[in-house]
Amino acid sequence: MSSISPQEIKQEFLKSKMGIAGITILAILVATSIITIIAIPLETFQQWNNPENWISYPKVATPVWVNFFMTEKIPEHMILESPNIETNSQGTISLTSHQFGLIFEYDDFPNDFIYEFSAEYQDSPLLQMSVIRPDGIKLELLSTSLPFSSSKTIHSERIFSTDSTIKKNLSLQSEIFTFDLNELSSEDIVFSKTKTNESLKGKYIFLIDMYSVNSQAQIIESKLIIGGKAFGLMGTDELRRDLAIGLLWGTPLALFIGLVVAFASVTMGLLYGVYAGFKGKKTDETMMRFNDVIYALPVLPFLIILSVTISNSIFVMVGFLMVFGWVGIAKVARSMSLQIKTRGYVDAASMMGQKDSKIILKHILPQLLPYAFASIAISVPAAITTEAGLSFLGLGDPSFPTWGQILYDANTFGAAARGLWWWIMPPGVMIAITGLAFVFIGNALDVIVNPKLKR
Repeated sequence: MSSISPQEIKQEFLKSKMGIAGITILAILVATSIITIIAIPLETFQQWNNPENWISYPKVATPVWVNFFMTEKIPEHMILESPNIETNSQGTISLTSHQFGLIFEYDDFPNDFIYEFSAEYQDSPLLQMSVIRPDGIKLELLSTSLPFSSSKTIHSERIFSTDSTIKKNLSLQSEIFTFDLNELSSEDIVFSKTKTNESLKGKYIFLIDMYSVNSQAQIIESKLIIGGKAFGLMGTDELRRDLAIGLLWGTPLALFIGLVVAFASVTMGLLYGVYAGFKGKKTDETMMRFNDVIYALPVLPFLIILSVTISNSIFVMVGFLMVFGWVGIAKVARSMSLQIKTRGYVDAASMMGQKDSKIILKHILPQLLPYAFASIAISVPAAITTEAGLSFLGLGDPSFPTWGQILYDANTFGAAARGLWWWIMPPGVMIAITGLAFVFIGNALDVIVNPKLKR
């Protein structure tokens, strides 16, 4: 095997269209990973399996861009967090009013609406919730007293449109509508026309008024959620999680798993194989028999057993993949080492009394670097797909939003049978694209390392 300088590798690589395509895709994936780590708060990633963190999002929502291809628009999920705030006092009575304005222009009704708030008060203030519709009609939704407190306290609560009190209050105003309200949900009544059961388009204003007597009460946090059926760039899953966040965080995780396993496996395999080939005789025989034992083990079943019995932590999984990933590299490295050690400069170094470790590191390993680069590139997709396969079987680390874990959740909740394509296709496509990038790079390097392939 002739020595190839890094400059020659670079020149040959830049002549390969396949190599340039692979590097371009990899650069995009790396840029995506960096942007994800910087732009998306780490808490969002850490709270991936915390249902409380995603309660404000819709369940199984389609991507918002689907509306561009549909004649009847799907209601988009809206989270309103910046109300218009007004305060007023008359004698001993003080009023704090939060007003949320929204434009509703969809042909279907929203799934629900939720009001989340935190109030600081003393005694027991009165909270009233109402809505002014585009036709000018004002509907009273709720009137309730907050829990009594003799001292200043902070109370947090969520008010859902499914609350029976809201449905009862709307039923008491049934004279406004010309059709039966019994079969309709609260959100359908609020957003429907008065004469037909069709959605009323236009501007809605939700009013939240809090009255207090002889004490100053205020709403310190206020959020109105209009539950839509479309949300985000990639929709949501059954647990209300934003799939776009999962896909983005899956990119640095996939690169981390693939690159760490590939680098470690190739390094271990090279050192092991080169040392065995250089030492020869009984050392070579013993080391290669151990290599054969590891090579003969069925990797996937063994990984499944280890994940079930020891741990399904992603870091333990990476360690397991390293243990099984070096054996093939070691066999090839040994074969190359047997050829290189017969050359004159290796014999000369040995006769001059250089240590075996120095001969290996200085005279043999540098000859194998081009092969090492190609092996690393080809090993990355194998590590990524193995992790994805284990996660899809339910043996991955559920606390990390890897692409395989997303596919496992999709399979668990029957996404394919329910036609939830946005839950299945994107992670599968991302696995394929990432693997394709490294296959392109590996094949381009393989042509450079093995000149026979050029012909």
